Amino acid sequence: MNDRAPAELSVELERLALRAVRRAYDDQNGTLFGWKLRAPAIELSDAASRLGRWNGKTRTIELSRQLLLEHPWGVLIEVLKHEMAHQYVDEVLAVRDEPDHGPVYQKVCAERGIDARAAGLPAAAPGGEEEQVLSRIQKLLALAESKNEHEAQAAASAAQRLMLKYNIESVLRGGAHAYGFKHLGKPSGRIGASPRLLASILSDFFFVEVIWVPVWRPLEGKRGSVLEVCGTRHNLELAEYVHAFLTQTAERLWRQYKKQAGVRAARNHEAYLAGVMQGFRERLEREREKNRSEGLVWVGDGELHDYFRARHPSIRWTRIAARRVGDAYARGREAGRDIVLHRGVGSGAPGAPPSKGGVAAGGPPRLLPGRR
Repeated sequence: MNDRAPAELSVELERLALRAVRRAYDDQNGTLFGWKLRAPAIELSDAASRLGRWNGKTRTIELSRQLLLEHPWGVLIEVLKHEMAHQYVDEVLAVRDEPDHGPVYQKVCAERGIDARAAGLPAAAPGGEEEQVLSRIQKLLALAESKNEHEAQAAASAAQRLMLKYNIESVLRGGAHAYGFKHLGKPSGRIGASPRLLASILSDFFFVEVIWVPVWRPLEGKRGSVLEVCGTRHNLELAEYVHAFLTQTAERLWRQYKKQAGVRAARNHEAYLAGVMQGFRERLEREREKNRSEGLVWVGDGELHDYFRARHPSIRWTRIAARRVGDAYARGREAGRDIVLHRGVGSGAPGAPPSKGGVAAGGPPRLLPGRR
């Protein structure tokens, strides 16, 4: 997360961080627990053996300083919710005759979309069929690197059609699905038009639910927002990959446009990126119409929506009106229509998954590894 040692967090920054944790506690208390919890003391601990702990005797929630400084804010919030669930079982339900992570606790967490393990972000266990599908998608996206434009587009279209078909069949089969979530990208203070368009692309075409969630940036002492995506394990990995691919590809295209057009004004940067996202979205919409003509229609995943609403029962919708005019936007849109989704070509290359930044336990995604 950063290169600074924990000891460098000043007293003032630690005070601000604790205040942010308190605000997060109050938000979760109202949102997930109906204001039934009585606010405890919240402390930062130097304990290295645990991320957090609810102490009923002293009415204290302890959170590790290491958790605050070395992990994204989303991981800290998950651990906080884990400990709040312990407090709920202890003080509201007054359960005394079963283990800490017994059936009652598991039920409380399941009803609220909380990771009962508190090992970071939830991650669904890989399955045999799922791994086979991911492997086939990986091979198709590798073929999409072809220098032959028609071959590349055919392979990318086949990969997207396979994603759609697999998700439709998965929903029709029914049964229990394991859902989780990831936070994508770096927290920022302001959400521009291009990241909002990218979020809508993931939501509309890649089988995940999305929401911008508030975070705290401890080393800066500032608030921010980050994109959260919810879905099955393989869809989360695909969404993370697509997010990194489009973010890095759009920046590369912007640098090319700047050089070719002799553009220096920084104000054109966001307009160009928004154009790229809109152009790529239009390409995906054409693919969707083609799939519809073949009888492949995505109507959503009701179980995923239930999981999403359990995590976020109170959602505030906003409508952002963005100006999308001018040469930079038009040129970006034109470039976006020509993007072919394909496998990354190596660390730091356009389209390669980031080496850091995802907050799920277990490190960067294994899907679609880079190559030289």
